Amino acid sequence: MKQNTIFETLGKLKVSDKTQKKGRFSYLSWAWAWHILKQNYPEAQRKVYENPDGVPYFTDGKFANVKVGIIINGLEHIDYLPITDNSNRSIPLVKITSFQVNTAIQRSTAKAIALHGLALSLWIDEDTTKCWGTPDAPPSANVKKTKDNRYTILINDPDKWDDMMNYVIKWKAKGLTWIINNISKEYIITEEVENEIKIKLNGKAKRTKKTTKR
Repeated sequence: MKQNTIFETLGKLKVSDKTQKKGRFSYLSWAWAWHILKQNYPEAQRKVYENPDGVPYFTDGKFANVKVGIIINGLEHIDYLPITDNSNRSIPLVKITSFQVNTAIQRSTAKAIALHGLALSLWIDEDTTKCWGTPDAPPSANVKKTKDNRYTILINDPDKWDDMMNYVIKWKAKGLTWIINNISKEYIITEEVENEIKIKLNGKAKRTKKTTKR
């Protein structure tokens, strides 16, 4: 008789009665994830990685992320998660607190466990609905919020713009309409931005009419 893999075993477990709703998404807390994991695999271990200075996060000098691994029967899956505030914006390195680091570690723990199969389906829509990066893709300083709770992306935001262009390339096969519709769930797409997306996809863009003063 075939023995289920770790992924199959954890993937079949029902966790809907233990999830919490936040906005449009359901989340399984790290505590429940760890509890369920240890019930099924008592020898499972968590590894919180530290930098050479013994600090539990890694930085590029501006922002930081944590790195957490979950090991089951010798198989390790690792998750990387940026340290963010309550609005899911990356926190400047100089302003990061130990509480925020701990919060990121616990959330990364839940995601690393999910890579082994537990409640992985909860994460499926987040990378596409939020468009890029984490489930927590935030508006940056150069993204303006509108009355309908969406945000207008501005091309002069280098970090957010690069993320969006990477998203466009990643889902290029879906086509322009799918990409625009998906991004529009969270963001206002201006004509200028749409033209840039078209250029990224096929090198063609609609020319914006210019008016000349007389």
